Amino acid sequence: MKSVPLNAYPRTLARRGGVKKLPASGRIPAVVYGGRTQPQNLEIIRTDLENLIHHSASENLLVDLAIANDARPQRLALLQEVQHHALSGKMLHVDLHEVAENEKVTIMVSVEASGEAAGVKNGGVLEHVLFKVKVRALPKDLPEVITVDVSHLEIGQAIHIGDIKLGDNVEVIGDKHISVLAVAAPLTEAQETAAADAAAAASGEVEMIKEKKEDGTAAPAAKAGDKAAGAAKPADKGAEKAGDKAGEKKTDKKK
Repeated sequence: MKSVPLNAYPRTLARRGGVKKLPASGRIPAVVYGGRTQPQNLEIIRTDLENLIHHSASENLLVDLAIANDARPQRLALLQEVQHHALSGKMLHVDLHEVAENEKVTIMVSVEASGEAAGVKNGGVLEHVLFKVKVRALPKDLPEVITVDVSHLEIGQAIHIGDIKLGDNVEVIGDKHISVLAVAAPLTEAQETAAADAAAAASGEVEMIKEKKEDGTAAPAAKAGDKAAGAAKPADKGAEKAGDKAGEKKTDKKK
């Protein structure tokens, strides 16, 4: 991975309120850590970083970090993480990991497929199982992205972690038997029908559960109504008895 220059500045407004003001000034809060020094708060001009990422194959960048007015103005660092706003997509914060030229580092690298698989031409489906794999190498040997040729894959065949070769200087880490890319057989008509029936059955079960819940919530209300009605009945019987006694008294007076 070829290093690219990036300018940074010590962050003067370190508190939360100051960090919120940075985007208005066209800068992004950042932090550099690793090496033999304590983490240091920085700020980077937004357009500088956007231009670097725009012209890069991925957000995996090796930068020659130049920090203005710093005791160690020149550092080699990896762009470790870029936090984006969930809605606007704008960059919110940048993590930089200081590295040494002669020390190996481990990073996650994106995997991309190239070519059209032979199995896909025969009706198969290309499945991208792993989108990133872990690699270990010296900073200058790290790949920005891993491109895998899938044109030879037939239906039922796959490319595993152990099949990815990046040269003697780069080690791919992980279970060698895990699939990265594979070509699956197309679904038969019977399988498609079974899948549709299973989806319909699952939907019916959800509706039945909802109905049971609705009945269950209505039942207590009905019981409460029955109790209220039951409580009223004794009063009615008492009123009827009182009316009967009053009628008997009127009859006695007439006699």
